Amino acid sequence: MSLDFSIVGAISVTGLNLMVPIALTAIGEVFGEKAGVVNIGLEGTILTGAWSAVYFSWLAQSPWVGLLGGALTGTFFGALHGYVAIWLKGDQIISGVGINIFALGFVPFAIQAVWGVQGSFAKCSVCGVPEISTPWSPLSYFVPLTIVVAVGFWYLLNRTRYGSITKATGENPEAADAVGINVERVRFLAVMIGATLAGLSGAFLSIDYTGGITKDISAGRGFIALATVVFAGWKPMLALAGGLLFGFAQEVSSFATTLPAIGHTFPSVDYIFSALPYVVTLIVVATAVGRSRFPKALGTPYRRE
Repeated sequence: MSLDFSIVGAISVTGLNLMVPIALTAIGEVFGEKAGVVNIGLEGTILTGAWSAVYFSWLAQSPWVGLLGGALTGTFFGALHGYVAIWLKGDQIISGVGINIFALGFVPFAIQAVWGVQGSFAKCSVCGVPEISTPWSPLSYFVPLTIVVAVGFWYLLNRTRYGSITKATGENPEAADAVGINVERVRFLAVMIGATLAGLSGAFLSIDYTGGITKDISAGRGFIALATVVFAGWKPMLALAGGLLFGFAQEVSSFATTLPAIGHTFPSVDYIFSALPYVVTLIVVATAVGRSRFPKALGTPYRRE
């Protein structure tokens, strides 16, 4: 019985840790999309945020500087996406895809250029931050931070004037403009805030969770976060729940590959179970998408008449 309890405890702690990057990124994207802007570039933002966190930690010999560097990298790409999509009235999808393509090329090149290794840099002696000790495995401080962020954004969107203004720019920007709201400015700030959380998610993956950087450390989490936004119905607390769903599905699938009975039955068990979290997420999103109501002006650049 104690062995079973230990396994459940270990799975739970790791699942909570794996929840962080999906939930943080999805909560930030909820906020940006509530303002009317889609950011497809979350995958690239997570990836570059992860690299920047390791680079600045290594450069400054401080993981805290690295976390800040990862978050600010997200801010930069949010500002870039916002400038193209909001101020230049460009296509929001194309802008986001461009960020993803840039990240896929930049990160492997930067790993090679800075550390002289290909694909990954795992010898980051200063990567690592304090963690909460549990009887099973360490729990990241990012877990309670993510819960606080979810509650904070729920309160911001539903209980404050600024939240009402943000939602107005995503629902009816013409009416918002007519009462004196600067639609572009509100949207630009919302996108930068959302991208900052995506950059921080990448910093968590490299500095806190793995202690290094690989060229594919994001592993599709940016796209899963986008799907989670739909599943959540643009609600921060449900985005947190979506992150939990993915985190636990990923940990259960990883644990299943270690069971001898499953390994003997399925020779390609690693490949089968590694796809499980993504399949679960797609199924959940497919059942939720019909009931979700998109912000009316989502993805549409605002042009004054």
